[in-house]
Amino acid sequence: MLENFAKSIIKTVPQWVKSCEIVHNEIMITVHPEFIVPMCYFLRQNMLTRCAQLLDVTTVDYPDRNKRFTVVYNLLSIDWNARIRLKTEVDELTPIESVTGVYSSAGWCEREVWDLFGIFFTSHPDLRRILTDYGFQGHPMRKDFPLTGYTEVRYDATEKRVISEPLELTQEFRSFDFASPWESLDKSTK
Repeated sequence: MLENFAKSIIKTVPQWVKSCEIVHNEIMITVHPEFIVPMCYFLRQNMLTRCAQLLDVTTVDYPDRNKRFTVVYNLLSIDWNARIRLKTEVDELTPIESVTGVYSSAGWCEREVWDLFGIFFTSHPDLRRILTDYGFQGHPMRKDFPLTGYTEVRYDATEKRVISEPLELTQEFRSFDFASPWESLDKSTK
């Protein structure tokens, strides 16, 4: 049933869809960034989908790719008891059109994505920092953001106040080998 449903979506709007697959009984549709808003309208209004709720907007960072960010929209159809995951890929400089005109619940989620990843949403009614300070430099959920941050905030007992000062990093960002160290052990040492 899901396969037929996915095929009908691809047949209806083939120019919008890059790929469509079914993973864990959930349809995942990857669309071109310029078609994210029309696709959301389509999925909300179509009688076969009726995705009336946007549950979440989040992002995944792949720093080695040209289009390093995958923005993920999780949609729910209460009428059909189904979920659709809508994805699009963008780079650091390409903005995405806001879907707040389709789903008002996207406002808060898009602000979080902007604050934590730095993806700009055009025509968003109130795009500003939500989880970090207004003067915060950078976007802390990017994988190339230093774990210690760029500033240090500490309490100075002699001055009896909180001090914020630039942090001097002793080492640059490095690329790590994430293979398990246990796999390299000789199995004959048991």
